[in-house]
Amino acid sequence: MTMHQNEQVTLAEMKTGQTGTVVGVLGGPGFIRRLDALGIRPGKKVTKLSSTLFRGPVMLRVNNTQVAVGFGMARKIIVEADKYLPRAS
Repeated sequence: MTMHQNEQVTLAEMKTGQTGTVVGVLGGPGFIRRLDALGIRPGKKVTKLSSTLFRGPVMLRVNNTQVAVGFGMARKIIVEADKYLPRAS
């Protein structure tokens, strides 16, 4: 039996529309508390909704709520990304 291993990437590296599970946060206690207040914590499923091309805010959905985090913050959130399946148009 083969196990499917999902790729670990930062939230900033995920593609728009891609989902994944938060597996870690690279930061101190204050940063972790701030993300926790937004519902972003290890074990939570997130979907990247949008981002701007160069270092703008990253929009994501967590707990059926849309949240925006800065690009720097998104680079510190480690996600086990599900396999990306683009929508058929």
